[in-house]
Amino acid sequence: MAAASSQGNRILRGIPVSPGVCRGKTFVWRPADAEVPRWELREEEIPAEIERLERALVDTRRQLLDVQRQVREVMGAEQADIFDAHLLVLEDRVLVDEVVRWITRERVNAEYAFHRVAQKYMAALASVEDEYLRERVADMRDVTNRVLNHLLGRAHGIDLSHLRDAVILVAHDLTPSDTIQMDKRKVLGLVTEVGSPTSHAAILARSLGLPALVGVSHALQEVISGQYALLDGFNGTLILNPSDQVLFEYGQLVRRQITLEEKLREVVAQPAVTLDGHRIPVLANIEQADDVEAVQACGAEGVGLFRTEYLYINRDHPPSEEEQYEAYRRVAAALCPQPVIVRTLDLGGDKFLSHLVSQQEMNPFLGWRAIRLCLQQPEMFSVQLRAILRASAEGNVKVMYPMISGVDELCQADVLLEACKQQLRARGQPFNEHLETGAMIEIPSAVLVADVLARRSKFFSIGTNDLIQYALAVDRMNERIAHLYEPTHPAILRLIRMTTDAAERAGLRVGVCGEMAGEPVLVPLLLGLGVHELSAAPPLVPQVKYLIRRIKLSEARELAAWALQQESAAEILRRCRALAHEAAPLLFQSRRVDL
Repeated sequence: MAAASSQGNRILRGIPVSPGVCRGKTFVWRPADAEVPRWELREEEIPAEIERLERALVDTRRQLLDVQRQVREVMGAEQADIFDAHLLVLEDRVLVDEVVRWITRERVNAEYAFHRVAQKYMAALASVEDEYLRERVADMRDVTNRVLNHLLGRAHGIDLSHLRDAVILVAHDLTPSDTIQMDKRKVLGLVTEVGSPTSHAAILARSLGLPALVGVSHALQEVISGQYALLDGFNGTLILNPSDQVLFEYGQLVRRQITLEEKLREVVAQPAVTLDGHRIPVLANIEQADDVEAVQACGAEGVGLFRTEYLYINRDHPPSEEEQYEAYRRVAAALCPQPVIVRTLDLGGDKFLSHLVSQQEMNPFLGWRAIRLCLQQPEMFSVQLRAILRASAEGNVKVMYPMISGVDELCQADVLLEACKQQLRARGQPFNEHLETGAMIEIPSAVLVADVLARRSKFFSIGTNDLIQYALAVDRMNERIAHLYEPTHPAILRLIRMTTDAAERAGLRVGVCGEMAGEPVLVPLLLGLGVHELSAAPPLVPQVKYLIRRIKLSEARELAAWALQQESAAEILRRCRALAHEAAPLLFQSRRVDL
């Protein structure tokens, strides 16, 4: 957005994508594109040049897999998944074949041919209207640079470790490789001219705990390296040469943040009990066994969603039963007797297994994914079910099936589960004979038959992300229609209430494991609609517990009853905010600065 000024301060506004505040000197990064040489080949040199290209592609793939492994170990599976798009570029035979044709037809060296073809592809992607596709230009630029570095025999990567002082990094864009390789001790925060909350730089900044803004138009023109600046990742501003008054106000904000953190530490060891005595279990969402430490540190009462996809992605073969069993058992044993709800494989949509799930589907979110994929791959599914069953011997494991659209899918999954139990009995391997199974409610059709599903389930878990997306026909990754993605839409509230009503009649508990569960403003509304427990990312658990301990369930029920009679999602959201802000003002005031 255009720069603005206020009381002598130079203020640049953008999209806040990673919370926090930092101040220090700026460093404007303008990487110089290395010149790509061109030379002509003799006819007899062409086969060797094509071989050199293929070798560079193989080396680049090996390098990317190594980086991805390091990211997964340090930051988790979700951040490592970012590199899937990079690997797919290398496997795009249309692109590679066009480079080969350039080498053969024009008789030019491989690096020049690859550079020309890649530039054409990037220009085409940059020109499309779809925000998601435009953001993939960064993926292709990163892969292109890696391939060229191999062909040119130079070390890969922009070395940001040479920075002598800690700085606020300002750039047009940052590739995942650039971001992940930065030294946190030398980078205080990130600002980019392009991007969205779903861009790679934004995702990685949040994982690294760095305040970040994206979409700051003309930042490279407005900012000069060495300027003193303050970056506000809460409110979306970069303040150049901040005045003493601004620094004082942000000093107050920092003090409020410290106070809030102290308050949140107090609730870690305390249960989430409303003022009128109702205990609400708050659990954590995790992706891998190593996340168990974060679960224990945040005060969660178990795991409400164990995503299992990370074990499958970027492998030549699916993980073995033993490997999966060890991962599930490790979490269950560490948290026992607290519950651990393991979601069966939810590949498809935006998570792909290269040798199994094709990205060529016209609409992958409505395609071959989750329980649909598993039921058509019974051998692979059985391996996972046996691993989960064996881990259930710890006594605290539950299993739930994703993307259930009707009773037939639930019944088929249960039949396969029973077959796996029989196999384990024959092996003499122990498991919990009374393992509880649940259905994820994330498709409107599942809501409409929730009464039938409840007869064959022990619990429900509402996946609000997909439920909102499917019910409102809104792709939440599409910036052009992001405003239509409304968690407080009256239709969504009615779907949630229909689910809890069906569960109550059957004596089932209902949890929410989608993003709504981690948003304190929406927590009272969910509880008022009849939700029994919540599951959120570990860093959000203390905030949710803090809010619950400051409201009455009776107030939440009044809010929900009122909301169900309303027509405006915006009005419902305003009422939710008012209740939450009144109950826990420190939770929200600690982020606000008026300029």
